[in-house]
Amino acid sequence: MDSSVKKKVVSGVIYIMFFAILAITWKSVHAYPWIKALHVIAVISWMAGMLYLPRLFVYHAASKVGSDVSEQFKVMELKLLKIIINPAMIVAWGCGIWLIFSGFVPLETWFIIKFILVLVLSGFHGVLSKAQKRFAMDENTKSEKQWRYLNEVPTLLMIGVVIMVIVRPF
Repeated sequence: MDSSVKKKVVSGVIYIMFFAILAITWKSVHAYPWIKALHVIAVISWMAGMLYLPRLFVYHAASKVGSDVSEQFKVMELKLLKIIINPAMIVAWGCGIWLIFSGFVPLETWFIIKFILVLVLSGFHGVLSKAQKRFAMDENTKSEKQWRYLNEVPTLLMIGVVIMVIVRPF
């Protein structure tokens, strides 16, 4: 494991511990609706970016390397990832961890399935982050068609999460 990955893992563990301790010590019934609202807002923002970034990759993959269009896509992709997607995911996870450890979320089957889908979505977020770095270095390895298929992954995961949260079929 290289040092940047180790830093990310350590940062993630510290982040989770912080929100878990915060939730355990601050279980305010009055805070619950505010944390839940912030969680939903962050998830909407995260999903907006997760739906848009692979679409940008579709168009970027179709553009000529080194062209003005390709360079503009690089700027758009980086800003979308760093200014919207990453912060939204961090807030969504932080609020979600607070909700779990505060005891306000029942750990039922629907929730476990939802959690697994969110883990997969987070993994896909990592895939997109790595792809953005490849595009920035003009080293994209996927075709426009492959990005069109990958563009559907966040949508399918989102559908699963929404069904688990709203319908609670299990």
